[in-house]
Amino acid sequence: MKPTLLVLAAGMGSRYGGLKQMDGVGPSGETIIDYSIYDAVHAGFGKVVYIVREYFKDEFAALVTKKYSHVQCPDGTPLQFDFVTQELNKLPAGVTYNPEREKPWGTAHAVLMAKDVIREPFAVINGDDYYGKESFKIMADWLISHAGTSGQYCMVGFELDHTLSESGGVSRGICTASSQNTLTHVEEHHNIIQGADGRITGNNSNGENVVLAADTPVSMNMWGFTPDYFQKSEVILKDFIEKNRNELKAEFYIPYAVDCMIKDGSAEVELLSTPSHWFGVTFKEDRPGVVAKFQEFVDKGIYPTPLY
Repeated sequence: MKPTLLVLAAGMGSRYGGLKQMDGVGPSGETIIDYSIYDAVHAGFGKVVYIVREYFKDEFAALVTKKYSHVQCPDGTPLQFDFVTQELNKLPAGVTYNPEREKPWGTAHAVLMAKDVIREPFAVINGDDYYGKESFKIMADWLISHAGTSGQYCMVGFELDHTLSESGGVSRGICTASSQNTLTHVEEHHNIIQGADGRITGNNSNGENVVLAADTPVSMNMWGFTPDYFQKSEVILKDFIEKNRNELKAEFYIPYAVDCMIKDGSAEVELLSTPSHWFGVTFKEDRPGVVAKFQEFVDKGIYPTPLY
């Protein structure tokens, strides 16, 4: 059974100024998602599920269907696709919230939107992040080897100083691991920046500004799960919304959900390392550097152009 790739593409791109998931950054107009799909297919994934918003689902699905309709997996089978939507009111039965809230509930809520279309081990990635060929191979091998298991998950970690933007502060899941390379704690930090003195600082979950080591492993939302994750996460979501019922901006992040599972003993998460370097488009000012990087990859023969 081939693993599935779940792509988080529901972000409205407010900081970037548009639907960055559809922005061409490759020499032939390829998007970052195009490169992720290319790497995933060659690593052994057989299906892609997109999490999108209802207002651009039709446009997005038409674009994807046209672009990938002829793509085949290495064994000759066609690559499969599905699309699900994340909306504020798509919640477990009986869950209520402040009617003044406008935004959906964050990345872990987004993942839950796929619970009815995924029955196999799956990886989660952001649609606007580049993870590298090696990362997808490492993830695919892990997922294939853990088919049929329960409560055994993984995360591909990247060093913090390789994930920053020169254009502004970023959010990252700061990870703590045991000597056996299993995660013991994941804490979302916001507004992480590197100062002129080289120090990296960010705001922890309590809003405190703290100094962070450059080689700290961080989550870039490249997670590996088995389908039992959905049921565990849904229970945590219900509790989260109960506690934050009247909060208009509280978000249910994947690191938070995973950290709850680690603490209650319902999951063990292996921290996988990768030689790949992450990059992405968080702000519009990041775009020229990303365009140059993909051109460099093509010049070196790492990717063909066009990809498809």
